[in-house]
Amino acid sequence: MEAFPIPPGTYKLGFIGAGKMAESIARGVVRSGILPASRISTSHSSPLRREAFESFGVRVLSKNEDVVEESDVVVFSVKPQVAKIVVLQLKPLLSKKKLLVSVAAGIKLKDLEEWAGSSRFIRVMPNTPAAVGEAASVSICMKGSIHMAFIHLVIMSLGGAATEEDGNLIAKLFGSVGKIWKADEKYFDAVTGLSGSGPAYLYLAIEALADGGVAAGLPRDLALGLASQTVLGAASMATITGKHPGQLKDDVTSPGGTTIAGIHELERGGFRGLLMNAVVAATKRSQELS
Repeated sequence: MEAFPIPPGTYKLGFIGAGKMAESIARGVVRSGILPASRISTSHSSPLRREAFESFGVRVLSKNEDVVEESDVVVFSVKPQVAKIVVLQLKPLLSKKKLLVSVAAGIKLKDLEEWAGSSRFIRVMPNTPAAVGEAASVSICMKGSIHMAFIHLVIMSLGGAATEEDGNLIAKLFGSVGKIWKADEKYFDAVTGLSGSGPAYLYLAIEALADGGVAAGLPRDLALGLASQTVLGAASMATITGKHPGQLKDDVTSPGGTTIAGIHELERGGFRGLLMNAVVAATKRSQELS
């Protein structure tokens, strides 16, 4: 089967959907130097969204069809409920020469491929911290009947076959906004429950920690700053050291000290179980939506 390689040094990137996620990805790509803004385009009727993209040099075209026609890599960054309509509308323009990517939550590859009439499709699932370049993205591709998922290394499907070059290109692209892991598509709902919804759980935890600081007598600004930095520092330690979080917890918990007193209260309140239940509940909801 004939392959149509995407030229890594000259390809153009187009976004169908010009929301916050598309903006975050585009900003990361430009900031990292992977692509100049002049080779990125999107389309939107809202002056505010047009201004957001134009502010860092991305070209905003008059309609989605124009974006597809001039792009080698097309990223569908639309709401899940309109994904089918949008892909079907653009289907006549989605040739096998184009590398198609979807970041629409809950939309499976088999459906994307059917709607587009092309199996050269990659599904990517970034979470909201992409806005600051610390996202965890999972992307998947289909190769024959095997579903493979990645979070920084993506393989693209081309008429039932996948090219490593496509995967490397998308891996580099999404590597500009976060870290990538490998996962089978069957795990995507659980990834949504943990990583996709996880930032909201942590925002709630940061808010609660700050409230605790205020209750203990700290000024609100100081409490919020300390809470945010504490969570960031703890996450960095877990990532950088590679130690089990239980070991890191033990390392800062002295016998009869302040930390074990606080942990005791968390355990009495079922802290671990609540977080586990939140992930499971979000996973179930993702399954329902997809």
